[in-house]
Amino acid sequence: MSTMDFQNQQIPNSQTTQISPETPSNSAEKIIHKVNKNLAFTSKWAEVNGAMGDLGTYIPIVLALTLAKDLNLGTTLIFTGLYNIVTGVIYGVPMPVQPMKSIAAVAISDGSDFSIPEIMAAGICTGGILLVLGVTRLMQLAYKVIPLPVVRGIQLSQGLSFAMSAVKYIRKVQDFSKSKSKGDRPWLGLDGLVLAIVCACFIVIVNGAGEESDGEGESSCVAERPWARRRRRLREVIASLPSAFIVFILGVVLAFIRRPEVVKDVKFGPSSIAVVKITKHAWKQGFVKGTIPQLPLSVLNSVIAVCKLSSDLFPGKDFSATSVSVTVGLMNLVGCWFGAMPCCHGAGGLAGQYKFGGRSGGCVALLGAAKLVLGLVLGSSLVKILDQFPVGVLGVLLLFAGIELAMASRDMQSKEEAFVMLISTAVSLVGSGAALGFVCGIVVHVILKLRSFSGDWSCSTIRI
Repeated sequence: MSTMDFQNQQIPNSQTTQISPETPSNSAEKIIHKVNKNLAFTSKWAEVNGAMGDLGTYIPIVLALTLAKDLNLGTTLIFTGLYNIVTGVIYGVPMPVQPMKSIAAVAISDGSDFSIPEIMAAGICTGGILLVLGVTRLMQLAYKVIPLPVVRGIQLSQGLSFAMSAVKYIRKVQDFSKSKSKGDRPWLGLDGLVLAIVCACFIVIVNGAGEESDGEGESSCVAERPWARRRRRLREVIASLPSAFIVFILGVVLAFIRRPEVVKDVKFGPSSIAVVKITKHAWKQGFVKGTIPQLPLSVLNSVIAVCKLSSDLFPGKDFSATSVSVTVGLMNLVGCWFGAMPCCHGAGGLAGQYKFGGRSGGCVALLGAAKLVLGLVLGSSLVKILDQFPVGVLGVLLLFAGIELAMASRDMQSKEEAFVMLISTAVSLVGSGAALGFVCGIVVHVILKLRSFSGDWSCSTIRI
């Protein structure tokens, strides 16, 4: 009996001595496993295709800032590429990296008074505020408190804004350096209306309205006729085509055909990276003209709407508003000092990448690797190629991204919720901005709740 007790005492001791040395390696293995899981492709071509879903927003704004304000494109590509890779590793979904649109709009329209130092100051100030809101968990509180119909209203307005800009890109000739439309786009040509319409029809044929699966009922039939089997296989082949990737490659080819001598303008090697000197006047101008209009849009669309949309598109992968706010803040507190464009996440980019097949962090990591390579190999000379890219094709990609974002608002369960959502959307769309739309939505939501509460209270009083 004593021998048995001695053996029972010895076994746990031997187990503990074997397990304890493996603990660090197990934690390292867990991290490696999580990274591999977050970057794993669900479908190779679908993820490649999804990586193109955000370019309709990214390219026009970056090109406009490069042409109008001499933005360092090479530095921007390197830093945004790194941002893409890191966010893909952290979140495991196609979390986009987009330009801060309000800051870009002010920079393009404000002339020489708002140049690179002011742009970077605005990005740093916005990033610093978002970092503080995230670290103090105030952003998470706002995420929980803000009503869903108000968030959906902001998403709907942003989606419709993207779609309307896309139609403008398709119908009108654009001058991105001045952010203006020149005139009607010709029907024929390498950047004509016919080309844009053909690209749009091709994407609709391949992707449809964005259904997850087609023809499941047909494949489940026991006695499937030969013609039905051939039709189902044809639909599967068409649905597997990387439509956005094909359209983007077509645009690159046409860019070289439109101006073959652009090859001579390409210079190999990265752009020089230097710290941007920001004066006291630049800090003031950047905060007043850039940060103040950008901050409501960043809080609502880059953090809260992204968290809501990610929970809708990827059930089980709910990201805290704290972490998203912190990553946006850190991106700008690091990159803007070196002249990289102020960046944020965006519900429109997430919707666009999801629309075209992006399902994992590998989608944006792949896009980030491509940006990093282009930034290191071609640097700022890449702007010569982008300037020849067919704008109508960019408009097509942006159109579908906007529609996908707007469709997230279809889950309103009552007329009251839809009413609040549409109030927020209408006010946001007329040029007042997301901030005023948000305030109006909150006010209407509170009034309706008080009205409902007073009605219930009066009914209970009558019963008494």
